[in-house]
Amino acid sequence: MVTHALRSAPSSVPVFAERLFGPLPRADQRRWAEVYLQSLLTTPGKKSVRRLAATVSDSPTASQSLHQFINASPWDWMPVRRELTHWVEQRLTPRAWVVDLAVIRKRGEHSCGVHRRFVPSTGRSVTCQVGIGAFLAAPGAAVPVDWRLLLSGPWTRDAALRSRTRIPEHVGPRTVEQHVLSLVDALTGVSRHPSVPIVADLSTTPGAPALIRGLALRNRDFLVAVPDGITISLGHHLRVHHRHSAEHRAPTLTGRSLFAGEPDDRTRIVTVPPAPGRARSLTVLTGIVHLPEASAGGSAPRTYRMLATHPGAGRSPSRLWLTNLTHARMADLVELTRLFSGTAGSIREMERDFGLLDFEGRSYPGWHHHMTLASAAHAFSRLHHRGVPQERALVSA
Repeated sequence: MVTHALRSAPSSVPVFAERLFGPLPRADQRRWAEVYLQSLLTTPGKKSVRRLAATVSDSPTASQSLHQFINASPWDWMPVRRELTHWVEQRLTPRAWVVDLAVIRKRGEHSCGVHRRFVPSTGRSVTCQVGIGAFLAAPGAAVPVDWRLLLSGPWTRDAALRSRTRIPEHVGPRTVEQHVLSLVDALTGVSRHPSVPIVADLSTTPGAPALIRGLALRNRDFLVAVPDGITISLGHHLRVHHRHSAEHRAPTLTGRSLFAGEPDDRTRIVTVPPAPGRARSLTVLTGIVHLPEASAGGSAPRTYRMLATHPGAGRSPSRLWLTNLTHARMADLVELTRLFSGTAGSIREMERDFGLLDFEGRSYPGWHHHMTLASAAHAFSRLHHRGVPQERALVSA
């Protein structure tokens, strides 16, 4: 028999589990979801299904039952993620929705979505899955509440491979930027803070302009890291009188070249005072730019601000960011870039403590089930000590 009252598990886990897993239609699904969550929170070391089961039961069939629940049980993960979003927002007021990639390394080639991918931060190609996560972020915390799995190559074309890993028919090839927009649309329909800015890093993918257009069409505020070679035109030179009048169009250049050399009339330098806990002020280079995009009826293209922090001492400016928050205080924009850095720490915590790298299942639903429960365990570990504010509790009731 499964033991639910684990000595080392916080006493509030059952309450948390009842809240999250209430939408699951079957009692056995709700029970095994709580068991998996409890095990992620209490099992030391590697979080394989076998080790997770051994933490909660002496039964020789517990491992098989837990594996069946994660990989084969047909429960819908989206209602659980909706409840997780609401639970997190009761304890954390997000300053932004941050979208980041989790590169989940794999040894074999059988896990759903696995492929070879070059990782710029390491300069190496690895065999991995790529999860695209949406994080509710505030200073000091970035909590994932929704995920997408990047599928490419044979995972979008091979019918036998898709059948073996149970990829639904409606799941087709999608780029990173399309997944980001899907996450934004899903959170917009769920979140109690639907107007916060979107922060994302597409500096290593070609889809940044498409993401920016998609967010602009949704009337969302955003700050997006873009590739050095993104094509821009300068804001104070551009005058479009007719969509076919090339002589009136401003010359284009790359984003990185905007900040090459010494600042000139195209850019300006802003000094941002040190944030609490930081010793030094920050120098930021910034300029007003446009993306060269078709303008219906000859209307002027949208205006954006490009910015990059300057490390000084003759070194090149850092990552390029593009935002439609053209009138925001530079200190606020810098704070948004710092929110992005918090997601890397959360992903490392999920790798180290909550089994992000240890899942052995090979099905598409299994991956989403595991990511949902690993995210729930991470959220609980970070936020369960934060009580629900009185006014929020009254509103929710």
